[in-house]
Amino acid sequence: MSKESKRIEALVYHAKPTPGKIKVVPSKKYATQRDLSLAYSPGVAEPCLEIEKAIENVYKYTAKGNLVAVISNGTAVLGLGNIGPEASKPVMEGKGLLFKIFADIDVFDIEVDTEDVDAFVETVKHIAPTFGGINLEDIKAPEAFEIERRLKEELDIPVMHDDQHGTAIISAAALLNALELANKTIEEVKIVVSGAGAAAVSCTRLYKAFGAKQDNIVMLDSKGVITQDRENLTPQKAEFATKRNIGTLNEAMKDADVFIGLSKANIVTPEMLSSMAKNPIVFAMANPDPEIAYKLAIETREDIIMATGRSDHPNQVNNVLGFPFIFRGALDVRATKINEDMKMAAVKALSNLAKEPVPEQVNIAYGETRLTFGRDYIIPKPFDPRLIAEIPPAVARAAMDTGVAKEPIEDWNRYKNNLLDRLGSDNKLVRLLLNRARTNPKRVVFTEADQLNVLKAAQIVYDEGVAEPILLGREDAIKSMMQEIDFEAEVQIIDPKADNQTERKNKYADAYWEKHKRDGVTQYSARKIMRERNYFGAMMVNEGDADALISGFSRSYPSVVKPMLELIGMAKGVTRVATTNVMMTQRGPLFLSDTAINIDPTAEDLARIAYMTSKVCKMFGVDPIIAMTSYSNFGSSNHPNASKVNKAVKILHDTYPNMVVDGEVQTDFALNPDMLQDIFPFSKLAGRKVNTLIFPNLDSANITYKLLKELNKAESIGPIMIGMNKPVHILQLDASVDEIVNMASVAVIDAQEREKRQQKQ
Repeated sequence: MSKESKRIEALVYHAKPTPGKIKVVPSKKYATQRDLSLAYSPGVAEPCLEIEKAIENVYKYTAKGNLVAVISNGTAVLGLGNIGPEASKPVMEGKGLLFKIFADIDVFDIEVDTEDVDAFVETVKHIAPTFGGINLEDIKAPEAFEIERRLKEELDIPVMHDDQHGTAIISAAALLNALELANKTIEEVKIVVSGAGAAAVSCTRLYKAFGAKQDNIVMLDSKGVITQDRENLTPQKAEFATKRNIGTLNEAMKDADVFIGLSKANIVTPEMLSSMAKNPIVFAMANPDPEIAYKLAIETREDIIMATGRSDHPNQVNNVLGFPFIFRGALDVRATKINEDMKMAAVKALSNLAKEPVPEQVNIAYGETRLTFGRDYIIPKPFDPRLIAEIPPAVARAAMDTGVAKEPIEDWNRYKNNLLDRLGSDNKLVRLLLNRARTNPKRVVFTEADQLNVLKAAQIVYDEGVAEPILLGREDAIKSMMQEIDFEAEVQIIDPKADNQTERKNKYADAYWEKHKRDGVTQYSARKIMRERNYFGAMMVNEGDADALISGFSRSYPSVVKPMLELIGMAKGVTRVATTNVMMTQRGPLFLSDTAINIDPTAEDLARIAYMTSKVCKMFGVDPIIAMTSYSNFGSSNHPNASKVNKAVKILHDTYPNMVVDGEVQTDFALNPDMLQDIFPFSKLAGRKVNTLIFPNLDSANITYKLLKELNKAESIGPIMIGMNKPVHILQLDASVDEIVNMASVAVIDAQEREKRQQKQ
């Protein structure tokens, strides 16, 4: 995709279907006149009077306790500089989005039209009663230091300038672990800091809080080394001025143990890196390009421990590891401030988490066999689901220990469970899916590449590094459409009907005929059907010319399933294929089976479908907790429709005793663990959060997933084919671009999994 196309894509993303990235959603019922009279006049007077009596009641009756203001004047927007308050608004909305999806914190973004410190501080003070916390963002130094200092002193709610402290907290956690691996102590190491802005100063102050010595620190700005004989230094720069008689980065790097880069790209040379001490620690955090390229750095020094700000290299120093969870912990104890102890608690929690065994979900997301603490893993990954259960409690405890918590937590286990419940439906699974596919892209056939949505999806998976698309269809039509959407890539375009494909068609046809010649297939008929894209594409996968296939956008599901079953067939030991849909619901991902193929499965079929679905759950890094659904509960009906589900459960309990599965059970009981615990405490599902529903027939499964999709706007991944011999996946008719991209990612991961199994054999 060209630079202009990416520009247009970004603009369309922010403009459509409605401008912006965040909105206000009511949290109370509002359907009836009674609801409205409680929400506003006259009912609203009662909480107003209670708050007037005791101002702390504002946390009880309003959203203040979970509401953070992201405030900027747009004077130091990352990579863009002083662009003004209005131009900074998309960034602030983006920060609000991150608060919500990572820590379930609501945000109002506030853009203040002043560069005057006094005016800015007064503005924030006047609006502070609305909020439970203040996140300052993209304010230039040195004003940022003074603004934060004054607001922390004058307000009784948490205030943090993330540009300063976010990077400091994440990099400090990484530094502590890197020093441990290098067998060095923070009190002794020589540290070079390139950059003297808000983030650099905050990082260095935090390192000193953990024991770094001022005499061992050299800081540089755009003029060179900051020395004590320099004139007109700001107080922040003067704080880190060195006594050493050096003036350049080259001199500072000699025998240094640690380099912290918060400056600009490509200022560190291989010679500088070579002059550093043994086991050098290099955090090159300039964005988008680091102070020294990752590949060049690791080629220069085998003993290097390196981190960057980029997601495509190990050890990403990413602020999203910090600010959502720090504010979460501060809000949950109604802290009056975010103090040094709270920040240090976050550092220690992040540092310790990197040393714990990594959940399989994270290994799967990053395509790793097993992530373990070491040079390439010194800080947790942003997708780690443990972050929300570990960082906020550490911050909250520190707030309590230092006396700034107004609402102490008493039941820590309950608090952690509540935090995990906040993960919700924010599409983490989709992000994990795409990220994992990128780790080992595969060749994916798109059989309907002359359909605009399909071609757009192919463009996205190519640009994102998810897959290598192979486009089937009329070459002239595809190339024309590629030009329209600015899809510039050297990808295979194949028209099975074209004369230049005759040799390949005949090869595929002969292979198909050889396998099916006793099934009524003639060599002539085999060559004829190879003109059809689904047959041609399936044979590409069968013959190893592609790794996976996506089809079904413009044709009915049964018409596409038929050639796949004929050519690809079922996996060894499988007697019936099925499909599952993953729904992104408010309670998290929910796997539904069978949504597209088996009209009235037997008890034995249902048991097989449940087992195959459990494998799909694990492929996504989810431990399956399966409810076999019905209109009946645990034998309350003897009707054959209920009895077959009951029988399927018995088969599963006997065959797979360790599988967490039970039923038959009504859907409301399955999805309400407390209700199930109260009425059916004997069930394997009692008290558990069910994430997989197996339905008794195609009617119920298909209707349910489409209702969820349309009424609740739940995003769907699927139907995912399970039980096939090769990675082939069939789209729903007229699927959206996002749905096609997600299914392509599933196809890639399916191919990755099969490759791993073959390698083990």
